[in-house]
Amino acid sequence: MAQATAQYQKWVSVFHPAPNSAVRLVCLPYAGGSASFFFPVSRALAPKGIEVLAVQYPGRQTRHQEPGIDNIPDFADQIFAALRHLDDKPLALFGHSMGAVLAYEVALRMRRAGLPTPVRLFASGRRAPSRYRDEKVHTGSDEDVVAELKTLSGTSQVMLADPEILAMILPAIRSDYTAVERYRHDPGQELDCPVTVLTGDADPRVSIDEARAWEEHTTGPTELEVLAGGHFFLADRSAQVIEIVARRLTGQGVATNR
Repeated sequence: MAQATAQYQKWVSVFHPAPNSAVRLVCLPYAGGSASFFFPVSRALAPKGIEVLAVQYPGRQTRHQEPGIDNIPDFADQIFAALRHLDDKPLALFGHSMGAVLAYEVALRMRRAGLPTPVRLFASGRRAPSRYRDEKVHTGSDEDVVAELKTLSGTSQVMLADPEILAMILPAIRSDYTAVERYRHDPGQELDCPVTVLTGDADPRVSIDEARAWEEHTTGPTELEVLAGGHFFLADRSAQVIEIVARRLTGQGVATNR
């Protein structure tokens, strides 16, 4: 039990504990992202009875001294090990970009282990697991990686302009890109939970058809929510995203000032 607790504490950040919550929402960041990205989501959802567990990947913030993980199976295995003891209340998964792939793989592991499957999977900003593109950011130069980050607008321009910060964050970012760009799903596996797919109408990395194809990966119902914006529509349209999540998990909306 001590080992499970240590694994959980290493991987999971809970910014707004809600022990009386009706459901937990595990949030998995994008490539290069960190748990703190979901702080506003946690703040908005905790009063509505949804406790947010933000996953912290190695190689950044509190785990900056740890090496990154360069393949999705190992990534998902370790996240699953950190979460598998959380069986006392319903659990949902929310992943953006690479995080959506990890959420899918963690959900598969839950099913294979005979654990309750997620009450819902939110797949945000990512094409279906069976839809691939010839992406090789991870094999490029540091300048190529930075150019990709600038294109997607998900990383602070101040950070990207600071050589010292770049030197600290680029190894983890490259590991993340290596993992997700080399990922190939197992066509013999599928989920049985509901899936809500969120995508931006101007996302250069996900077409509407590629987003809709998530329906091929679960026997449960799927729905597609198309929001205005690019790859990081969830930052620009955070109030809408939070509203969608709250309604699907509790049937309640979330009042925001944004």
